[in-house]
Amino acid sequence: MRCRQMARTPKIRNMEQFAEASGLSRPTVSKFFNDPNSVRPSTRKKIEEALERFDYRPNIYAINQNRRLTKTIGIVVPYLSDPFFGEMVRNLEQKCVAAGYSPSLFSSNGSAEHEGKIFDALRSMKPSGVLLAPLGRLSNQDAVAAFCQDVPTVLFDSNIKDVGMAFVGSDNAQFTTLMVEYLYRSGEPPALLEMKTPPNPNSRKRRQGYINSMKDHGLEPEIVQIDGEGWALEDIGYEGGLRALASGAFKSRTVLCSNDRLAIGFLAACHEKGLKVGLAPDADIRVAGQDDHPFSRFTYPQLTTIAQDYDAISSRSVEVLLESVKSETTTEVRPDTFFEGKLIMRKSA
Repeated sequence: MRCRQMARTPKIRNMEQFAEASGLSRPTVSKFFNDPNSVRPSTRKKIEEALERFDYRPNIYAINQNRRLTKTIGIVVPYLSDPFFGEMVRNLEQKCVAAGYSPSLFSSNGSAEHEGKIFDALRSMKPSGVLLAPLGRLSNQDAVAAFCQDVPTVLFDSNIKDVGMAFVGSDNAQFTTLMVEYLYRSGEPPALLEMKTPPNPNSRKRRQGYINSMKDHGLEPEIVQIDGEGWALEDIGYEGGLRALASGAFKSRTVLCSNDRLAIGFLAACHEKGLKVGLAPDADIRVAGQDDHPFSRFTYPQLTTIAQDYDAISSRSVEVLLESVKSETTTEVRPDTFFEGKLIMRKSA
């Protein structure tokens, strides 16, 4: 009976519609949401009954900020100098401008303390919303959650469970599954090269995708971990790759790197060791990465990789944020969107 009754009840999408359906004025309804005790008990009871009847949940961000917002969208990334985030920011910036908003860019530079200071600066700016790629495991997650309660925020790239209005990113497990399938079909199954303490939690999802895919093919996973912390990934891939090659850490002659930046450093290590990289019959090793880093097609040889869908991730992130900011409604269950990657076959593998 409840399902049939809900089907006949008109969908309330914003506060104006709710006020009209409740038989009350918009200012009275707004006054109630700012402070339920500020209206008469009979009015409060009427509004509460209408909330139950229409199953309406107002957008707390719109209420808290009283709609006196700038036309600014904050964009926060871990490292603006990272070409991956640079490309994401370029896409996000273009889409914000096209929608009539002014983007303000911030880089937390790998520091949780600086990330917190950015949150304070954004609060004072009262932006319409924020697109946030948090540091991930390095973030003060309580501080991220508190900020997302104060300001409409969509997370992208790095997910923190149940924080923000939505998450938009890549299906990282699919990345490694797709690459393992290709590498296994075309030659030796790959070893996985990764950092022991990666700065981005996506690495863990890629590792699990690798393990699952290898086991699905009846193969034993081979994971080589290298030392290093922070975001100097090319240096870590180079130095760690030299040590791993010198110690004979790789049983396979095919190496899948956790990301393209590690792969770029590892390619340099292979060249320094005199190894021929590529698909030719006389090649010593095949090397692949993940992300389609903007520089990956300029390595020697060009890097085989999995492309992130920069356009889809940025488009969806901006779309979800602006829809929620404008609608004065919010969903009870946070929507998460994951885009699959695309195999880019080049000469390194």
